[in-house]
Amino acid sequence: MAGRIEDYALIGDMQTAALVCRDGTVDWLCLPRFDSHAIFAGLLGTEEHGFWRLGPAHAAGAQPPAAARRSYRGDSLILESEWDTPRGTVRVTDFMPPRDGAPQLIRIVEGVTGRVPMRSELRMRFSYGRVVPWVHKHEGRTVAVAGPDSVWFDTAAETYGKALTTYADFTVAPGERVAFTISWEPSHKQPPPLPEPEQSLEATEDFWREWVEHCTYHGPYREAVIRSLITLKALTYAPTGGIVAAPTTSLPEEIGGVRNWDYRYTWLRDAAITLSSLLRTGYREEARAWREWLLRAVAGDPENLQIMYGIAGERELGEAELDWLPGYENSGPVRVGNGAAHQLQLDVYGEVTEALHLAHMTGLARNDYASLLQLKLIRYLEDHWQEPDEGIWEVRGPRRHFVHSKVMAWVAVDRTIKLIESGDADGPLERWKELRDDIHRDVCEKGYDKERNTFTQSYGSKELDASLLLIPQMGFLPPDDKRVIGTIEAIQRELSTPDGFILRYPTEGEDEGVDGLPGDEGAFLACSFWMADDLAMIGRVDEARKLFERLLALRNDLGLLAEEWDPRLKRQVGNFPQAFSHVPLIDTALRLTASGAYGG
Repeated sequence: MAGRIEDYALIGDMQTAALVCRDGTVDWLCLPRFDSHAIFAGLLGTEEHGFWRLGPAHAAGAQPPAAARRSYRGDSLILESEWDTPRGTVRVTDFMPPRDGAPQLIRIVEGVTGRVPMRSELRMRFSYGRVVPWVHKHEGRTVAVAGPDSVWFDTAAETYGKALTTYADFTVAPGERVAFTISWEPSHKQPPPLPEPEQSLEATEDFWREWVEHCTYHGPYREAVIRSLITLKALTYAPTGGIVAAPTTSLPEEIGGVRNWDYRYTWLRDAAITLSSLLRTGYREEARAWREWLLRAVAGDPENLQIMYGIAGERELGEAELDWLPGYENSGPVRVGNGAAHQLQLDVYGEVTEALHLAHMTGLARNDYASLLQLKLIRYLEDHWQEPDEGIWEVRGPRRHFVHSKVMAWVAVDRTIKLIESGDADGPLERWKELRDDIHRDVCEKGYDKERNTFTQSYGSKELDASLLLIPQMGFLPPDDKRVIGTIEAIQRELSTPDGFILRYPTEGEDEGVDGLPGDEGAFLACSFWMADDLAMIGRVDEARKLFERLLALRNDLGLLAEEWDPRLKRQVGNFPQAFSHVPLIDTALRLTASGAYGG
């Protein structure tokens, strides 16, 4: 069985990523891209669906030992795991070099003390665990081939095959190093070059060191911010600038439930807020690359803006279920693709416009087409902002007039007005000022419950929604407005877990709720960070700091967060690691640092 979600480490090369468990097992890897078929899908099934374990040898049938210690090497994505055994101590270094050619996963075993028997156990299963490849030798190298894919396995250790698995048994003494590499190449092409593990390790460390040096944040939460920034960089698809929401699919929002989605795509919302955090911490090149990705993805058809695209801008992301995979801890179905791609989510127009506005305000070189796109998006909103939509949470129930969607439509118009007023675009200024006022008035009249002094999830509803916490952060109303304070306090009362974390909205257990799905979910980490932000904005800075530091304590030992926290099981749930959790972590750290609201 796969480990707990928080037992995994992330390694990656800015084109794909692998998850490595505490026991040295790689249970998830898609090649050659984030959204490619997995060759190791044990995370969503069993060992029969593919894995690669490298660690101290253990008795047949026994549980593989977990590493006694693990950490990233400095500010990098190089994972170091150490085992203490009765025969000595051994270290395994796992990484994926940023690449120009074939993707590689490199694992280097190093003896620390004593003489430690080790075992590599490699079971490749293509097409998400469904296809057993043809494994054979080619000029002294081991290669696995299935259809269009080939994976090459290189090591100086002696290998052998048994039960459709490739093994290597060896012993390391102090100072000895044994490297293992897998490389992907289209099966019709020549073999990839022989790997150079030690040189690749040095180059990978240099890459991350140089990248982190660009960070402009030097506050008290620097460790958490840097790790989150590295994670966001790892979720960026370097060839195009697209940013995936997470490198996994179908890790459940409720263990045993059906809320399992494929996050290996670029949500405009997630990518836009990621761009915001990167810009605010000094990473202008990533912001420029994402803006170029956006312009290519939307080019020629901004009226049919999708909420998400493939990492190269693909529009068709058809959803399917993989019925041969039982799912993580039997949480089925396992889904690939995402049927929400063609939903109407009006808030996306606001997030994209806000990101373009921030890029403009921080001095990113002007792009005339970006300004033209922004104007086209507002012209679309002029005609459609009064329509119901599926909202930020991608409900699969009926459309509603979600308050957050209307607020973000207001944001889109407001930021475009500012662009015109700056002289960098032309548009019907007075007409759009009237539009901005109309949207604002509509929200305050129809989305506000006077009796309870709170905004509501949708027009005419009584339910609350944590996305309402963004009202002051977006400038829709000032933080000291009584309606803002009332909304914050209402969400604390009605959407807070016993430990103070925030749910997105009420769910109905076995009955279908507003999202059209049965079952419940955990506390949504982004919403919990938003609460800390709001508390700081209304002057409750000590309370904000305490909540933020409780949230930091939910990270795993490597500083990584999934989408949600299950307050009942006390564990992380949802796809992992999640950009939409790490972005607000950075934003809240910046806000608390600016306010001086931190301990120590």
